[in-house]
Parts: sequence; C-alpha cells; structure tokens
Amino acid sequence: MAGSEETVERAQPSADLVSSVVFDERGLVPCVVQDWASGEVLMLAYMNREALARTLTTGVVHFWSRSRERLWKKGETSGNVLQLRALRLDCDGDALLALVEPAGPVCHTGERSCFHRGDRSCAPHEALPNLARVIAERGARPTPGSYTAQLLADQRRARAKVLEESQEVGRAVADESDERVAEEAADVLYHLAVLMATRGVPLRAALEVLNARRR
Repeated sequence: MAGSEETVERAQPSADLVSSVVFDERGLVPCVVQDWASGEVLMLAYMNREALARTLTTGVVHFWSRSRERLWKKGETSGNVLQLRALRLDCDGDALLALVEPAGPVCHTGERSCFHRGDRSCAPHEALPNLARVIAERGARPTPGSYTAQLLADQRRARAKVLEESQEVGRAVADESDERVAEEAADVLYHLAVLMATRGVPLRAALEVLNARRR
C-alpha cells in the first residue's frame, strides 16, 4: 500500500556509502531533499546517525531537529511523509542527497518546496513537472474555455493533435529556424503529455522507460 513504511520500494545504499558519511562536531550531516520524479529541490535538513539509520530501516525520511533536540519523522504531524527512493553522498562525504517521493507539500507553509522565496523563475528541468501539475489540475477542475480541458475530454482530438504536431516539428527541422524547431517540439511535448493523461499515464512513465534503456 502506498505510504507504508514496510512496503516502499527503494534502492539500498551500500555499506561503504553509509560508513563514508562524515558527521560534523555536533554529530550531524546536512541532507538535501530532492523530488525523485521531477528533480525539484524540496528542502534542507540535518541527520544524525540515528536519523540516518531510521531512514534506511523504514524507507521514510527522518531528521534530527536542531531546535527541538530530538529525532523527527518528516510529515509525522501533517502526514506528508517522504518515501526514500535513493540516497547519495557527495565527494567529501559531508553532505547527503535524499531522492524522495513526497506524500504532499513539503514546506510547513503548505508550499510544495521550502525554497519558494526569492526568484521564482522556472528552470528548464521544472517545465515538464509544472506542465504535469497544470494538466492534472485542468482534469480535476476544468475551467471554461480551457484548451487543455477540452483535449482531456476528447482523446480522439488529442491523438490527432499529437500526429499533427509531430509532422510540424519534422517540417521545421527540414526548413525552418532553430527557434521554430524548439517551438514545434514544445507543442509536441505538451500535446503528448495531455494525450498520455487521457489514459491516466503520467509523462514520467516514459522518462522512466528512457532511464531503464540506459542500463
């Protein structure tokens, strides 16, 4: 069952990786938390040996609270736990990277990420995750005149648009500017994501297939 600490599937870090962690004079190591599916950075917190051990044992991320001086499971109050998918260690051994599947917003403010202040410009890698969230929102709460909602309600039209846009990007590659190639490719990605959503298949499923083919 999703969210169960006993059944979560995750990669097990090697014993060498765990033994290579360098804790500071307080017995802590910083841990950057990154969304497994989207690559978005979600938060920064600290682990001690007990938090690291509990994280690896349960598959649910635990930290050491410096303000409360105690171990805490992220999401223990809100229910927005972080399921661990992979754990990485930096070159010096003094910082961890936890790749996770969050059960909900990570920030205590209700924001998806704790890094929601300052420049909110979207980086290229955020484009597809943002698109997926917009498509899901249009499907759940259609707005009048929404093109996305119209396509979601008409799979035949969505299929036709993917074929049409694929032909257009092919023509752009042959005869048009680099800018037009990028624009037409963006149209293909958008319409493909919507078409997959009509089947309930997220675009990330295709990305996971690409990753599997690298092996």
